[in-house]
Amino acid sequence: MKPGRSRRVRVNRVEEGAVRTPEDRVATEEPMEIRLEWREGSGVERETPVAVTMRTPGDDFDLAAGFLLTEGVVSSAAAIGGVRYCAKVSPQEYNVVSVTLSDPGAFDPSSLARNFYITSSCGVCGKASLEAVQNLGCENLDGIEFDLPARVVSALPADLRASQPVFQATGGIHAAAAFDADGRILVSREDVGRHNAVDKVVGALAMRGDIDLAEPNSSTGLREGPNRRRPVLGIVVSGRASFEIMQKAAMARMPAVVAVGAPSSLAVEFAREFGMTLAGFTTDRSFNTYSRPDRISLSEVT
Repeated sequence: MKPGRSRRVRVNRVEEGAVRTPEDRVATEEPMEIRLEWREGSGVERETPVAVTMRTPGDDFDLAAGFLLTEGVVSSAAAIGGVRYCAKVSPQEYNVVSVTLSDPGAFDPSSLARNFYITSSCGVCGKASLEAVQNLGCENLDGIEFDLPARVVSALPADLRASQPVFQATGGIHAAAAFDADGRILVSREDVGRHNAVDKVVGALAMRGDIDLAEPNSSTGLREGPNRRRPVLGIVVSGRASFEIMQKAAMARMPAVVAVGAPSSLAVEFAREFGMTLAGFTTDRSFNTYSRPDRISLSEVT
């Protein structure tokens, strides 16, 4: 049986000097291993583990695809031939996901070493981290021009909360959502890890053809997908904006990041280095802009 997104647990609740033992809901957190499978030109089948992440079950295939794309393990959704739960695992607990590559040449095994080096950032200074992201093929987004009304930015946190059913039930889970230039939520995902929620969003968009990481942005960067969906402008995240969140948004070529909480120093540095608009401490009444504030029209601020 697939694990659910939340679980019931018995708790001891102390309230006004009295103790009760009601049931409560908590967000599920379980490990998920991502594996790559491909067939070499000689016909030999290969398999390698890529990563293990602690996540909230649900949208696991989006998570696997998004992780591979935002960490530069594969360069395009077209390189992904299929995603499934590994059939070799017994008993089946739906915690191992196998991604089959349609093009073996799209995967460079050395990228795995670079990936773990970047995400752990052990003993690496901020400058080295930024240079490492550039080596992954992350392009500067400074040339993408858009006009995002301030009222749209201020409305995003409430719109994000409205798409968080697991948070409503547990109070203990993060969320991310992609939005267009009018502030419409295009796709949202929840997870105990903010970075996982972002990967789930990117994976969902890429697998349905709304973003293509293999093609550079046009002069505007705002292209409609093949199904004529609204073009993706940016991503809104619950909580803070970290270096890792900025990296993943940039790898997906999303020039705008809106955070409900505070950004880290390296997130601000990243936004300025890669030409991204970063807003933080976002509420329905105010927000701070840390990079490229000219893209946000302030004439509608009330």
